[in-house]
Amino acid sequence: MVSADFSVRVQRRYSARAQQLTGGIVRIGEFVTFIARAIIAIPFTVVHYRKHVLNQIAEVTFGSKSLLSGGGTLGIVLAMSLAAAMMLGVETYRGLQLVGMTSLSGMLSAIANTRELAPVVVGIALAAKVGTGFTAQVGAMRISDEIAALDSMAIRSIPFLATTRMIAAMVCILPIYMVGLLASYIATRLVVVWYNGESSGTYDYFFHLALTPTDLLYSATKAIVFAAIVALVHCSYGYFASGGPEGVGQAAGRALRTSILAIGIFDVIFTFGLWGLIPQIPGMGI
Repeated sequence: MVSADFSVRVQRRYSARAQQLTGGIVRIGEFVTFIARAIIAIPFTVVHYRKHVLNQIAEVTFGSKSLLSGGGTLGIVLAMSLAAAMMLGVETYRGLQLVGMTSLSGMLSAIANTRELAPVVVGIALAAKVGTGFTAQVGAMRISDEIAALDSMAIRSIPFLATTRMIAAMVCILPIYMVGLLASYIATRLVVVWYNGESSGTYDYFFHLALTPTDLLYSATKAIVFAAIVALVHCSYGYFASGGPEGVGQAAGRALRTSILAIGIFDVIFTFGLWGLIPQIPGMGI
């Protein structure tokens, strides 16, 4: 009798684990299929849902309320870029001062701001400000059966809800990224030149020597890819949300964590893939 009960408990335990594993595989398949369908539908969306794409671009960039708190991503990126670049300037100058090489502050500013700081900051800001909004909007439509209503009206829900938002994020990220990059350059220069008293001529010389058009192109490419990742991740979590309003909130939190993790992983991949394992500065002959 005891052995029979023990075997039943073991069977239930392994059955529960098998169901969890199967459910996890099914969810991964759903997300991969969703992302593939959203990417494939880009030409269809551009042709049939142009007006909705333009509306999404306006909402993502400027929003509808105040620029910083309730508006779009522009003000958030500007504030985050200024703060992060100031800390970069402080720590860069302090580190170089220890070895007597503060004249290279401009070179490090050009490399760090362009290759890493600006695209990562704009990606995280997009995830925190716009991505969570995507999850909430699409998730609210899911729990209120609006997505089912779209399907019943022969409106393709994934292109209409996900692809339009992905295109909007990829389009509007470039001007936002440029504002953030310019703010990073200005903030780092102010800290090094104005606050620490470094020679402006020396700083500008090494800055322009290290900054190349190729770096700017690669950096903008990273920002566009990060925007697409954020939009797809957040829309997918909202699309498959369940459990009422509480489930939508949980989906927004999981989507934010997933998108930030994805940005970190793809940032490493793109850095090594675009600039290689060995650092190079063509303007300085290195």
